[in-house]
Amino acid sequence: MTEVPKPQEEWSRTLTLGYIMFLSRWLQVPLYLGLIVAQAAYVWLFMIELWHLVTETTMGHLDETDVMLIVLGLVDVVMIANLLIMVIVGGYETFVSRINLKGHPDQPEWLNHVNANILKVKLAMAIIGISSIHLLKTFIDAARIESEAMMWQTIIHLAFVVSALALALIDRILSPSIKARAEAMAHDSVDARYHRA
Repeated sequence: MTEVPKPQEEWSRTLTLGYIMFLSRWLQVPLYLGLIVAQAAYVWLFMIELWHLVTETTMGHLDETDVMLIVLGLVDVVMIANLLIMVIVGGYETFVSRINLKGHPDQPEWLNHVNANILKVKLAMAIIGISSIHLLKTFIDAARIESEAMMWQTIIHLAFVVSALALALIDRILSPSIKARAEAMAHDSVDARYHRA
């Protein structure tokens, strides 16, 4: 005869399993640390490109178009680094653990109200910025690039723009319902405290 588990044991088992699943979020920490290493690699790349720009310009080996392309490459590196920071800080804050920055003068403004939807929209906007830089580099260097490659880059850029607009629209549609649900939960919590008192 099999023994039926008591409700207390079942609740305890569920709690343990749920807690293990909740703890599994810490498995993401090495991923964010890896992105920090990737950012350090981008800093190194930026310094090499900057050194190349300064030395080649002072020797007179670069014309205005070459200088502009190198500068746009540097801007591209900076924008990718910004994207990495958003993913590292925003992702860690959203999916792993809170970062206690209350009152810190350097706390990013967007970190106060970050959630998965806002992070997705911000990342999409950053990707559009990076794609814009690449497209601008292509148009500046148009004489050396095939027209078909330029067309595909433009189409891909427009696809990024449409995706970002769709994400922003979805966030806009969902935001009122999320806010209403949060207010309802807060109201229920106040009611529960009132009845207990």
